[in-house]
Amino acid sequence: MADNRVVQGRMVTAVALAELIENGDVMDAESITDADRDCPDCGGDVLEVGYMPSVTEFVTGLKCQDCDWQATDRD
Repeated sequence: MADNRVVQGRMVTAVALAELIENGDVMDAESITDADRDCPDCGGDVLEVGYMPSVTEFVTGLKCQDCDWQATDRD
């Protein structure tokens, strides 16, 4: 799978995608994958990325490629 993906018209890395989802800096991120779901807002494709916002936490984040919708496994 490619390391970079297009999200809302711009190319992002796994770290940049995680920072979009987290609304702030993250320590590290895994590769971006396709989530097995459609966006609940617009029906677009959803991407998934696992990342570490801190030393003691691992979060899985979801982000639509086409709109502002995003979620985490914290939600």
